[in-house]
Amino acid sequence: MNVLIVYAHPEPRSLNGSLKDFAVSVLTNAGHQVQVSDLYAMKWKAVADGDDFPQRNTNERLDYGSASGIAFTNGTQLPEIATEQEKLLWADVVIFQFPLWWFSMPAILKGWIDRVYAYGFAYGVGAHEGKHWGNRYGEGTLKGRRAMLVVTLGGREPQYSKRGVNGYIDDLLFPINHGVLYYPGMTVLPPLVVYQARRIQEEEYKKLCKVYEQRLLTLNTTEPIPYRLQNGGDYDDQQELKPELEGNATGLTIHQAKIPNFLEKSGI
Repeated sequence: MNVLIVYAHPEPRSLNGSLKDFAVSVLTNAGHQVQVSDLYAMKWKAVADGDDFPQRNTNERLDYGSASGIAFTNGTQLPEIATEQEKLLWADVVIFQFPLWWFSMPAILKGWIDRVYAYGFAYGVGAHEGKHWGNRYGEGTLKGRRAMLVVTLGGREPQYSKRGVNGYIDDLLFPINHGVLYYPGMTVLPPLVVYQARRIQEEEYKKLCKVYEQRLLTLNTTEPIPYRLQNGGDYDDQQELKPELEGNATGLTIHQAKIPNFLEKSGI
């Protein structure tokens, strides 16, 4: 397989840095091809602005989405953006690895999404009318690829339980899993979540590596999160879930075709 790791942590000697290197080693030794987009090492520009379109008419109001679509269609994107898009198209699996900062991804990774997910590439694909409001949520340019989050947190696991004060981890990651990965078509695997990352000791780290190794070696066979297809008949003409399909599900789980019997843990 071709595996792309999009990695966002500023310190190479961190737990995240170690896990990234570990993943590259495991995957390479298993015969897979690996590319890493180390965003801090690349000094990735996080801000999506007019500088991304040097050929645009600066006298006109900037509509970033439209400008990204024109640049994508005309082949005038900045090389750094086009290169990351090529990596996504090359990959069979994409791993996004980052620490959860203020309940979301680091700004540099959000900036990667903002700039690489150009109009016509990751969104704005397909007809937008009636029942079919675009090729998205299970369809789109990145369909056929698998994606997985590897996320480290400082808090304790109970704080991210269904009754935890920080909010349920599945709900916190929903905007990324469903909105960033599934939206352009990728099949989404359950995340690997590492709690109390700053407190991990050597023995705990060894156990974590065993868990992560197993996840890496089963990327192609792990049961994905069963998100519903937008255009598969479960949603009405306004893309609202048909009420009879909710069953006993609540909250964001209504967007899963079934509630799987898994809660992925770090195993430590």
